[in-house]
Amino acid sequence: MITSIEGTLASAGPLRAVIEVGGFGYEVNVPVTTAERLPPAGAPVRLHTLVIYREDSQTLYGFATAPERDFFRLMIENVTGVGPKVALSIMSRLSLPLLEGAIRSGDIDTLAKCQGIGRKTAERLVVELKARVQGGAGDGATAGIAGGAPAGENPHRDAVSALVALGYRAADADQSVRKAALVLGPGATTESLIKKALS
Repeated sequence: MITSIEGTLASAGPLRAVIEVGGFGYEVNVPVTTAERLPPAGAPVRLHTLVIYREDSQTLYGFATAPERDFFRLMIENVTGVGPKVALSIMSRLSLPLLEGAIRSGDIDTLAKCQGIGRKTAERLVVELKARVQGGAGDGATAGIAGGAPAGENPHRDAVSALVALGYRAADADQSVRKAALVLGPGATTESLIKKALS
């Protein structure tokens, strides 16, 4: 099993990256939430990966953090009707903290807005994964390619919650905080993320 890939980023788009390792270029499917954290082409990069084998193909999926990769695997292995393409779409729309929070709270509306899933699939996500995310395993999955929040803290999730309380839609708040985190870096506090997202 290939659990990570490290090399030089040759090119990247919203849903794929090509990483050169030892003279080979590996195409890696990535969610938007990972693509937006990739370095410029030509820079070193490391992704946590999962390979999906089919009879006629093998596809490599990459994520900025191990918890994101593990949650992707959790969805495709445990939720009926959610394959790699749908799981990638879900993780492209919502960051891991927001995704786990929506499942924990049973927020079907937020989940159903992800491309490729309707209310029934959103309900299955909640029913089949709620018990598995009660501990908040994604705390630390929101920093850049090489980092994460300290254990027990999640400034990203807290900043999203604050924006939602101000009237933002959850997905829009999540996107604004992700953009703020890219500018401020992995050590950003909840307060600084909120200020940057609102600026």
